[in-house]
Amino acid sequence: MELFLERNGISLNAGWFIPLGFLLAFGITFISIPTILKVARAKGLYDRPNKRSSHKENIPTLGGVAVFIGFVITAALCAGDGLTRQLLYIFTGLIILFFIGIKDDILVIDPVKKLIGQIIAAVVVIVLGDVRMTSFYGFLGIHQIGYVSGVLFTLFVFVVVTNGLNLVDGIDGLASGVAALASLVFGIWFFVAGQVYYAIVSLSLTGSLIAFLRFNLSHGKHKIFLGDTGSLILGMMLSVLAVRFMEYDMTAPEQVRVSSVAVMAFTILIIPLTDTLHVFIMRVLRGRSPFEAGRWHLHHRLLELGLSHLQATLVLLFLNILFILLAWWLQDLGDLSLLAIILGLALLLILSSYALIWLKRRHRHFPSGKKVFDA
Repeated sequence: MELFLERNGISLNAGWFIPLGFLLAFGITFISIPTILKVARAKGLYDRPNKRSSHKENIPTLGGVAVFIGFVITAALCAGDGLTRQLLYIFTGLIILFFIGIKDDILVIDPVKKLIGQIIAAVVVIVLGDVRMTSFYGFLGIHQIGYVSGVLFTLFVFVVVTNGLNLVDGIDGLASGVAALASLVFGIWFFVAGQVYYAIVSLSLTGSLIAFLRFNLSHGKHKIFLGDTGSLILGMMLSVLAVRFMEYDMTAPEQVRVSSVAVMAFTILIIPLTDTLHVFIMRVLRGRSPFEAGRWHLHHRLLELGLSHLQATLVLLFLNILFILLAWWLQDLGDLSLLAIILGLALLLILSSYALIWLKRRHRHFPSGKKVFDA
């Protein structure tokens, strides 16, 4: 282990901060949630069921507060002298989204105002924190890009990922599970590539999310939802980690460099990104606003097939893992070929879900091969 750390430029002391960050974030989040539950119940801060809800009880929605507290405190404490200007601006962006999310969870914010808030927070991180894409990493044959192009495209990535994560936050454990998996994968790569602080940041986020999942997947008085506070924060952090992953890959040791890094980043976040694209297309095809709420998401398809929340979440996480492994295995095919395979398989799975639902509905209406008419 010591030899591995030395080869990757990681001191033994710095290496120990990685599991410490995970455990500390887990502990802070786990301890915070019971107090947040008490406050939410006392103040009536619930997500009340409506016709689009997949739950039937009043559930507190401030789980994202605990994730924020556990993650930010841990990331700041473990930074030490590494608390750079970049990290301070990342924290500033997270704080902006934290207050936007809190207000939306309690009072509900107009979607346009929320989007403007997301853009402001992203600009702080991208422009002031200099967390931006400087290249297309060989995708479509494009490498270096200009400053303005880099800022605009990174802003697009931030907004899409953040809203994509918000869209999949519709059943227990899905958004937090996807984020935990993504942060774990990024964290492992950062560690192997010698980027210690981003490994600590990634695995601190993983620790906070696993603690949250313990309550989110429970029943009764201990259950809590992530809320917009959580989904906004997670969306921004996954955007940051994805951009840093692609940027650091350009200077990473040869043995850990990813051949199709942009496609790999997309694949790590494939569930929220393909779900967003799928929902957008379905709404447009039906002549509806692409921003209109509805039940077109991938997890709704699985629920309609009879799966429970936990089963649907596990199926999607399992598919996410398979896609990541496939992308890693086929990375040398090149960006376009790999992306075509990943998107083709994703499309096949989406179409399969619709076919299974059609067969289920057909069987319901024709249980014995004859049409059943309503009286």
